[in-house]
Amino acid sequence: MNRLILYIFFFICSVGFSQGKGKEIPLQEFIELTEAKFSVKFSYAVEDVNTLKILLPKEDMSLSETITYLNKRTLLNFEIIDERYITVSALNKRIDACGQILISQDKSPLLGVNIIVENTSTGAVSDAEGYFRLNNIPKNAQLIISYIGFETKIIAAKDLFSPDGNCFELVLEEDTEELNEILITKFLTTGLEKRIDGSTVLNTEVFGILPGLIEPDILQSIQVLPGVESADESIANINVRGGTNDQNLILWDGIKMYHSGHFFGLISAYNPNLTNKVIVSKNGTSSEFSDGVSSTINIFTKDEINQDIKGGAGLNLISGDAFLEIPVSSQLALHISGRRSFTDAFTTPTYDNYFERSFQDSDINTNSESINNSSTDSDFSFYDYTAKVLFDLNENHSFRANVIQIKNNLDYSEQITTEDNSTTSRTSNLQQENLGVGAHWNSKWSKRWSSHFIAYYSNYNVDATDTRIETDQQVTQTNDVLDTGLKLNVNYNLKPHLNLLMGYQLNETGILNETTVSNPAFGRTKKDVLINHSLFTEAEYNKGNTYFRIGVRGNYFQKFEKFLVEPRLNIRQKLSEQFALKLEGEFKNQSATQRIDFQDDFLGVENRRWVLADNNEIPISTSKQGSFGIGYTKNNFNIDVTSFYKEVDGITASNQGFYNNFQFRSATGSYTAKGLEFLANKTALNYSAYLSYTYSTNDYTFEAFTPSSFPNNVDIRHSVNLGFNYDILERLKVAIGGQWRSGRPYTIPVEGNETVQDGNTTFVNYDSPNGENLDPFMRLDASLSYDFKLSSNINASLKAGVLNVTNERNTIIRYYEVDPNDDQNAIEIENRSLGFTPNLSFRVRF
Repeated sequence: MNRLILYIFFFICSVGFSQGKGKEIPLQEFIELTEAKFSVKFSYAVEDVNTLKILLPKEDMSLSETITYLNKRTLLNFEIIDERYITVSALNKRIDACGQILISQDKSPLLGVNIIVENTSTGAVSDAEGYFRLNNIPKNAQLIISYIGFETKIIAAKDLFSPDGNCFELVLEEDTEELNEILITKFLTTGLEKRIDGSTVLNTEVFGILPGLIEPDILQSIQVLPGVESADESIANINVRGGTNDQNLILWDGIKMYHSGHFFGLISAYNPNLTNKVIVSKNGTSSEFSDGVSSTINIFTKDEINQDIKGGAGLNLISGDAFLEIPVSSQLALHISGRRSFTDAFTTPTYDNYFERSFQDSDINTNSESINNSSTDSDFSFYDYTAKVLFDLNENHSFRANVIQIKNNLDYSEQITTEDNSTTSRTSNLQQENLGVGAHWNSKWSKRWSSHFIAYYSNYNVDATDTRIETDQQVTQTNDVLDTGLKLNVNYNLKPHLNLLMGYQLNETGILNETTVSNPAFGRTKKDVLINHSLFTEAEYNKGNTYFRIGVRGNYFQKFEKFLVEPRLNIRQKLSEQFALKLEGEFKNQSATQRIDFQDDFLGVENRRWVLADNNEIPISTSKQGSFGIGYTKNNFNIDVTSFYKEVDGITASNQGFYNNFQFRSATGSYTAKGLEFLANKTALNYSAYLSYTYSTNDYTFEAFTPSSFPNNVDIRHSVNLGFNYDILERLKVAIGGQWRSGRPYTIPVEGNETVQDGNTTFVNYDSPNGENLDPFMRLDASLSYDFKLSSNINASLKAGVLNVTNERNTIIRYYEVDPNDDQNAIEIENRSLGFTPNLSFRVRF
């Protein structure tokens, strides 16, 4: 009898299923029917299911098929424990989310929008139709949808979940305050973008990979751009359109920085982990910036207060680092980061290559070879840290305070064993650091008026103590820069597409140079201070096919009673859907430059000193630059051709690093660089390929010299960069690329009369300055990146990179010295580039 009742009950349930298929019923009712049909028991919290409904299946299914159906159609986890019990949980559910990004104005799709899963490195980029899809992400995840020029949107992943795989429309509102919109969203690689004013933006949070790099090294990455070179392979000597490194204005959250590289130029000193974006401008710069006649590199750190703790750590073959974003409250947060080398504890092949490249022509290597029965030992380390306090008083007023410190330290010791087995020891030391402190106050006074006030302090210092055994002499050198500044920017949105900027800037710069020598005793100290007042204004307009930014900056140097006016121009006119013309121009100045005091140096760093203009022997450097170009864009294929002309006046012979007859002479002059830049770039969702070529001529003019005109030390006529990035799998990426450039100029001695004597001193008798060229420089690099998950909240990445895959032995510097064994002859000195240099990194983020 009991068995008959059970059969009848199953029959009723089956009839219920068959008659109700295709209809929506409460989920709890469906669970009860399933329990009765398969004699199983579901374990669940009533509040998780009592508000949900589900569409009845259209055909009979087995128990496992039913569970699969429930998992697919709901935001709950259904798991079969055994033949009898099934658990239902609302936790740890992973779903697929799909959306289509549309512009609010006309509902047109938006290409290149960044969609990031909050607190992870998982993300996607919308395609040409505005669609994106994120697979297997946590149900409770928050998605951050951002695109420069539009308001950022945050949406729950579960709101983009559809059992049928449908995509939901998401509308982005235009941000009327952001006029300088992104023109190309995936430029060379993911995270590298091009703005409509021609500047380049490096977004480190979503940065892809470039050949040879294992981290988004800020100053290494920008060298893929045409017109940006490093003639000696060092990021401490980046040459933009023929300029020297000291002619690049580097700002870190508004703080002027005087130091750019660890390992004396081979690694960027700016930790990318809390960096939000980097904007690189070669010409047509905003009038709010000056003091760098070649380029502006503007580094911004993250500026949003998150409600969850975020962080990460990484390790490579040179250093380790960590960072944290700590929310204290909904209005207050702390961001901190730190990095330190471990090279003073143990070495790696990467460190050995970097060390050999950095110090191959210094006392570290040469003394051990030239002094009999001697030994040397060196201990090198570096670190950097940053901290930032973020406080939002309310939606209209916010305050930011930050600090950065960068330091390199080298301890170097020598030992000599005499014939009687006694030992003499000497220790030398070199320290190089930059400390920066800044504060920002942003205010929105009305819908149209806003302001940004900045105050900063920057202190750069080099202290070197060189103790020499062979001469029983100690040389100490100090270069100290103290720079304080105030700046007020006031913005007025006249119309949604027109913004006016007005501002004032005050800078006080003091520079100390000191040298002391023992045996014989000698000392020299010089200290200079310069105050500069600046007023600036500009108008920025962006509507339809036209973009322009026109401004002017006035600079008054109080000490010299000198006034300089600097007009700025940046225009882009779209001719059609594919073609656009651009015109850029600027006048700029700078009052602080680097000077090389001696060629006979300890490490070279201590002798490249910052000095201030004195309006006499060291004038204020000024530049005039113009460029004109045409751009073509279609189906993610971009071609950019730009011609440029640049003239920089007020340079000194002492800051050029001459290895010729002018290296110890004082004179002022100029250089003129002109040329053509070409870039072709094709991008798609899973690959990017690029080719850049730069042709330029760069000549000095020094009226006091004979000849008065000759090639610049960084006159690189031809330069080619090419690269290819490919996503093999969703999480596996590879990049390969190379660079080729013509050899830089150098000067040879006069054949048959290689040296000349002046009193008791013998010098190399150089021929025509920069009359010869080194062999071309060539290097092939490669990188591999793999992203994976350690847990639901922890993402990890493993990256490998190789610089100079083919181990090319490139000569980057060649000069001559008097032969110590025969003062009638000169010996050739060569500095080589990095050889085959591998590196690995492992990183986690949460």
